[in-house]
Amino acid sequence: MSLITSKARENPKERFTSLMHLLNEDFLKSCFYCLKRGKAVGVDGVKVAEYEENLTENVRDLHKRMRSWKYRPQPVRRVYIPKGKGKFRPLGIPAVEDKIIQMALKRILEAIYEVDFLPVSFGFRPGKSCHQAVNALYKAIMVRPTNYIADVDIERFFDTVEHKRLIACLEIRIADPNLIRLIVRFLKAGYLEEGKYYEVDKGTPQGAILSPCLANIYLHYGLDLWFEEEFKKEAIAYCQIIRYADDFVAAFQKKADATRFNEALRIRLAEFGLRLSEQKSRIIPFGRLVFASNQAKGAKTDTFDFLGFTFYCTRSRKGNFLVGRKTAETKYRQKIKELKTWLKAVRNQAKLKDWWKILARKLEGHYRYYGISGNIKEMQSFYQEAKAKAFKWINRRSQKKSCNWQGFCRYLQYNPLPKPKIYHPYPVLW
Repeated sequence: MSLITSKARENPKERFTSLMHLLNEDFLKSCFYCLKRGKAVGVDGVKVAEYEENLTENVRDLHKRMRSWKYRPQPVRRVYIPKGKGKFRPLGIPAVEDKIIQMALKRILEAIYEVDFLPVSFGFRPGKSCHQAVNALYKAIMVRPTNYIADVDIERFFDTVEHKRLIACLEIRIADPNLIRLIVRFLKAGYLEEGKYYEVDKGTPQGAILSPCLANIYLHYGLDLWFEEEFKKEAIAYCQIIRYADDFVAAFQKKADATRFNEALRIRLAEFGLRLSEQKSRIIPFGRLVFASNQAKGAKTDTFDFLGFTFYCTRSRKGNFLVGRKTAETKYRQKIKELKTWLKAVRNQAKLKDWWKILARKLEGHYRYYGISGNIKEMQSFYQEAKAKAFKWINRRSQKKSCNWQGFCRYLQYNPLPKPKIYHPYPVLW
């Protein structure tokens, strides 16, 4: 992979003509070990641990079928997860064999495209994270002359990606028809929902290992390059885009640029078969000068959400302008609801000492994501809510109350739940 990356870096216009040979047995086996254990199974019902029992034979058979083109990806199993406000997000769960091949394709594509992707892209990339995207946006507002934020949302992005346009993007760097053919088979595999098969002619399923990489390639050509190489050249002042997969915001100094971006973006996305969500897309005045002006007039400054955090204008303890970041209300309510549902389901299925450890891990995971500087109040609120709901459902295990508050506090004293902690401090601005 390092040789491919070196060639891609040395020659940005290099087209790779021979890649399928990389999908040998050893490489496929190494890709298997990259898979996460304990995840949901695909339509075949085979678990990763079960596939591993005869891994060498299974991989050899898989490789043989690939070489003779008898291998075809199975349809993904469609499930739905809550996304807030009573809505659900569709996920596609591939079979284990398909996960192996997708992991192999992902590693090959990353070796080529990671040198092409721009610094404004943070989603599902090696060495990149959502917190880096949040910090990049924080810096764009704190350090640069940002006065307007374009808060935009692509409507049903993963369901509307055009296959022909995606293949055209891939062929800019890949000239191996066999690798393209294999990717097309994944795109056309379809999905199973409640036992019924559905064909697809567009989209790439969320939940599939390969989908985030394909999404980055699609938006690299459809959005990032267009913004950096075309839109910025005509801008009259500072502007910047920050993208995490299909979630992105843009910062502007001048309203004229923000307005032109809003109009030009619709046209650009339409060329790629995408469209903005009119209900979720807007331009808001936001930044240091806007906040000072609003305070002088006694008016409030609008807020916006990005990657589960609400960005708002405030002042530091010294009275200086500060961009505040806290857990978005919709995400907070969603996490509390999920915790309540889990506690209700688990209270009679396991002993307290067993599910208490899982509760502790859930809280730890919440803090590790939302534990950014300035968000301690919301995390403390989440901790208190979790503690109260745990006490409530302990007492719902029978008609009689099995624990009073004093007893619960004693249990907490000897079996403490993790308390909120800041894992991601403010970034260095200079």
